[in-house]
Amino acid sequence: MQRFLDALDERVLVCDGATGTELYVRGVFLNRSFDELNLTQPDLVGDVHRAYVRAGADVIETNTFGANRMKLTTFGLADQVAAINREGARLARRVARDRAWVAGSIGPLGVRIEPWGRTSVAEAEAAFREQAEALAEGGVDLFILETFGSLAEILAAVRGVRAAADLPIVAQMTATEPTAVADGTPIERVTAELAAAGADVIGLNCSVGPAAMLETIEHMTRVFPGRLAAQPNAGRPRDVDGRNLYLSSPEYMASYARRFVAAGVRLVGGCCGTTPEHTRQMAQAVRESAPAVRVSVSTADRPTRPEPQPVIDRRETSDLGRALANGAFAVVAEIPTPRGIDLEATVAQARRFCDLGAVAVNVPDYPRTGARATALALAAMLERHDIETLLHFTCRDRTLAAMQSELVSAHVMGVRNLLATTGSPARTGNYPASTSTFEVDAIGLLNMASRLNQGLDVAGEPLGGATQFHLAATFNAFAADADAEWRRLDRKMAAGAEFIVTPPVLDPEAFEPALTRLRGLGLPILAGVAALESARHAELLSSEVVGVRASAAILDRLRRADDQAAAAADVTSEIVSWLRGRVDGLVITWLYGSAATAERWVAEAGTPQRHSALHGAIQ
Repeated sequence: MQRFLDALDERVLVCDGATGTELYVRGVFLNRSFDELNLTQPDLVGDVHRAYVRAGADVIETNTFGANRMKLTTFGLADQVAAINREGARLARRVARDRAWVAGSIGPLGVRIEPWGRTSVAEAEAAFREQAEALAEGGVDLFILETFGSLAEILAAVRGVRAAADLPIVAQMTATEPTAVADGTPIERVTAELAAAGADVIGLNCSVGPAAMLETIEHMTRVFPGRLAAQPNAGRPRDVDGRNLYLSSPEYMASYARRFVAAGVRLVGGCCGTTPEHTRQMAQAVRESAPAVRVSVSTADRPTRPEPQPVIDRRETSDLGRALANGAFAVVAEIPTPRGIDLEATVAQARRFCDLGAVAVNVPDYPRTGARATALALAAMLERHDIETLLHFTCRDRTLAAMQSELVSAHVMGVRNLLATTGSPARTGNYPASTSTFEVDAIGLLNMASRLNQGLDVAGEPLGGATQFHLAATFNAFAADADAEWRRLDRKMAAGAEFIVTPPVLDPEAFEPALTRLRGLGLPILAGVAALESARHAELLSSEVVGVRASAAILDRLRRADDQAAAAADVTSEIVSWLRGRVDGLVITWLYGSAATAERWVAEAGTPQRHSALHGAIQ
């Protein structure tokens, strides 16, 4: 056969439609690996390929969209990566023969890569390379990278695939607005960076129907002179009796195939919901249409990445930042959100802590089990009352987009100190159907906040100003995998952490080796202190709070005491005294205890301070 790119330059080619849709209608349940069917039900997969070839597809894609190591691991198939991809390519090759080109389908990994997730760019590239090598061994003619929402991830995919084989690459992203892809990156940057990385064809697929995609394609034709591809869904899915159905007819899709050709697209196909009948009518429409003559596009002014703004000194962000920068001993008191809608008593308690010497109050974001205000809502309310906060911001209940929106909101509402944590899973409590979202971890959150501090959003686009967050990271000295915890701390520091907060210390002797190493890192350390009230209180914290370990000696001492409250106060006083000469400040917590007990330790550890003019100025 003619080489794929040569043929694409001569005429418009038609790609097949949705493989997953066709497998589903043939009885394959959604909760299994469709890619594994290449090994377990090859005849079924072959039937789908044959239907698309008979319909007139010039290009058929292998049934390997999710056949990367990360996704196959969730099905227990990590050891079958090579076999599934190799056989997927061979199946398509046997059906296509010399009637169609075979494209190795490669989709996203299904995990966030750095700087937002735990998977490194190098690990991502290796996973894509592994998949591409097996597809090439199976005999594909080209690769189609499809349904990517992140520019960083598809660039890693292009590099990984290019390292595996010297075959054409079609790189397709998803877009939900005319001028940007799903992660917010402008089309101008997407096309420029994908072309520079080595993509031979650049385009869009999935997410939207043909009408919305055409708008984005038309914008692409004005900024990119290269080959374009378009593979829309058969409209947007609609819920019909609990099933997502795509209702755009083959005739409707064919009418837009003509418009894509007229706009300058060279590879036209379909994604979710499209069938062989859609492909048949689209192929007929394409062959009746004359390819557009593209107007020359100047590449002299290719977009460059916006320059980050300088990050301001911590002394200018907050009272807490200034205290730590100046070497003052900083005391922070915890103030959790109460149940219900009345926050006045909580504001009064926070004011009391500050009057006793706290430089700020820590607003935790514990897993919510009842009707409570969010930590951000309480922090914003406290800031309006001129009470500085350290907002405990978790990844548990937020997507990447939601996090960015809430961080911008936090800055607008006056919050400056931010403690970034991954968070614990939601407790069910009265809500057994509740779930957690961990799309991004604490490292990704710190990277995001640091980028916002440089005046750039997650897509690297200007904000029109910069946030002024003073960023903290957590460290668990008693993590099950200590080496992994230290590695994560290194990455948190690289992501922009400016100080470290630990859980409450209830075993100073066991904590000391980690503290010595922490001090060597050069960042200020705020150690947690529990305002203990009894042996039972210490047992509860030690057993049910992540990162807290009470020594056997302390627990035994409390259990044997005739006066539990007095013994708990003595233990807390000794811990405070031990920490004072070793750390840069304390976070006093009264989780499972009382605010009255916490007040004593705020007063003992802190020095009454007036709210500075600086804090009022940054509201």
